[in-house]
Amino acid sequence: MAEQIDFEVTDDDKLWALLAYVFSPIIPVILLLMEDKKNRPFIKAHNVQALVWGLVVSIVSSILAVVLIGVCTGIIGWGFAIYWGIKAYQGEMVNIPVITDFVKNQGWA
Repeated sequence: MAEQIDFEVTDDDKLWALLAYVFSPIIPVILLLMEDKKNRPFIKAHNVQALVWGLVVSIVSSILAVVLIGVCTGIIGWGFAIYWGIKAYQGEMVNIPVITDFVKNQGWA
């Protein structure tokens, strides 16, 4: 159910509210710095919500990206480990880029 509005809402107010949601959190921060916009009731109500929404989405997206990259990297790394394990089981020497040279240079193998 729509809330009753007790103030005049201009087309400019509506446009800024739209931009605040679509380009959050950038536009909401800019609106907070614009003296003529930040105190308009319609813009203020939408701007704060858009800012919080944008920050929550950014944080959640960042966390999911890190987890997804970590999981994908783990799966890929595990795939290589299985491949090298099979090669070793077949009696072949495995040469892992950078790591093999490092281990040999340290005298560990």
